[in-house]
Amino acid sequence: MQKTILTLVCILSSFLIQAQDSNKFSVTVQITGMKSDKGNVYVALYNAEKDFLKKPFKGDIVVVKNKKATAVFKNIKNGVYAISVFHDTNENKKMDTNFLGIPKEPTGMSNNAKAFMGPPKFKDAKFIVDKNRILSIKVK
Repeated sequence: MQKTILTLVCILSSFLIQAQDSNKFSVTVQITGMKSDKGNVYVALYNAEKDFLKKPFKGDIVVVKNKKATAVFKNIKNGVYAISVFHDTNENKKMDTNFLGIPKEPTGMSNNAKAFMGPPKFKDAKFIVDKNRILSIKVK
């Protein structure tokens, strides 16, 4: 009897763990538009509007090959997210800007959100993660 109960507890625990993992997904970001393979692409994933372009939830630095780059974020929970990227062409590990704060290096956003009188807005870059996602971003 105890073995049967223990077996049932193990089976139920296994189902609960699988159910929790089924709420986590991957977000693959395919970045194009680079003019050279020099430098790396910095990719930031945001999970809150208040943190957008300030404090990423997750980040990655990916290599450019054939003027393309790919970043993959795994174990991402259901929710609303946005992504920003920049191509660090001079390899100084930061996004260079002019005196007005306008980027001098190629940048991009999820949904290819555009800047207008300032940086792109979270509402224009946001997307929902409720399944595995593949996003394409073209830097300019």
